[in-house]
Amino acid sequence: MKEFEVSNLDPAVAQAIQEMQIEQGNGFSLEKINLAELGRRTGISRHKLRRMKENGFVKTQHGLKGRKAPFTLLTGYTAILDDLLRNGIVNSTVCLKRLQQKGFPGGQTIVKEYIASHQDLVPAKRCQVSPQGSRGRRYTTEPGEAYQMDWGFTKVLDYNGNEYNAACFAMICHHCGQRYVEFFPNAKQENLFIGMVHAFQYMGIPQYILTDNMKSVVLRRDSEGRPVWQPDYEEFMGTIGFQTKLCKPRHPFTKGKVERLIRFVKDNFLAGRVFWNVTDLNYAALEWCNEQNSTYHQCISGVPQDIHFSKCAEMARMLQDVHAVRFYLCPERRISFDGFVTYEGRRFGVPYAYHGKTARVMRDGDTLYIYSADLLSLLTTHNVTWSRRDSFCDGQYETLAQPEEFPTAPVKTAIKQLKEPSLSLSFEKFNFDKEDDLDD
Repeated sequence: MKEFEVSNLDPAVAQAIQEMQIEQGNGFSLEKINLAELGRRTGISRHKLRRMKENGFVKTQHGLKGRKAPFTLLTGYTAILDDLLRNGIVNSTVCLKRLQQKGFPGGQTIVKEYIASHQDLVPAKRCQVSPQGSRGRRYTTEPGEAYQMDWGFTKVLDYNGNEYNAACFAMICHHCGQRYVEFFPNAKQENLFIGMVHAFQYMGIPQYILTDNMKSVVLRRDSEGRPVWQPDYEEFMGTIGFQTKLCKPRHPFTKGKVERLIRFVKDNFLAGRVFWNVTDLNYAALEWCNEQNSTYHQCISGVPQDIHFSKCAEMARMLQDVHAVRFYLCPERRISFDGFVTYEGRRFGVPYAYHGKTARVMRDGDTLYIYSADLLSLLTTHNVTWSRRDSFCDGQYETLAQPEEFPTAPVKTAIKQLKEPSLSLSFEKFNFDKEDDLDD
């Protein structure tokens, strides 16, 4: 019986050949093997076995293996993907949306495969500290009982090449994950109040707010460990009607939802984002929140918006449009000697007829409203063009009376003024009707 190398053969074919060799004994011949019997044992067609026999049943690779199509769905879009990967954007969902905006017809799978095969373009991540391995139970709340809030920051490169920081206010329902995001030029306390009021209008007022030790929230703790609230924030809590719980530093089990939300905003919403101004950015952020709130989340086994309005909204209170709340939406500004108030880095004019030293300002979209200090009267409005030039208003400066002379004796001279004639055309001289009128 002739020996042959089993290791070079296809495994299924090699096993069938060995069985046939044992059954036939010395009369077995690999050149005269019964292909029909071999096909019944292996399930391979006789046509394919005939081709394999020509190669001695040695396992060979397909002739087209390793070849790539000259054109794919990603052809013409790889430069966009490469730029996203070089900027550290590896989220396939974000990359797919950016490509679809450019007309990409493909799906998410081909984008994932491209990202996985081009990880060399992604900048190296910083090394993180290994977890300590602590064991504990996560902090849970009832529907509408607690919201989490925090600030996040992102760098903005403007059209002049200057770089500055923008603040992102984030609030999320601890029970269902309903979220609200708004951007501000800075993280001052007045912007914190505006963001909280807008979030309460969007989601309702809970019983508690979970936050960390912000300077605009708490000053210190007394000897018994109780927080000493910042006076304006304590008054704000009493006006709106909620309580605040402070979380331990570096303890994500209590306030981890909002911290994860801020990271998700940076990785998903802000990835490759371009905008005109803060108003345009907030419109896009609100649209993004509505999209995320209406999307199924596996961690809660449902849609956050549906769960919030069916369960959490029944426990949370609606924010009433009272006069006291408007004071927090309209921060106070001092009027300068030349009649301007400064808001978000820009100056807006105030009418001269207003005699107060301070005014209150509120921006709603692209319109800026200037009220009196008591919010009883609207002084003027401005179109927010986001230009660094000063915005003047009608009646900003006093109209000074100029000296004028009047007659001291009766006026007896009189003259007559005629209506100014219209300009004659070049062919008007040939108008014979006009000459007849003159003869009459």
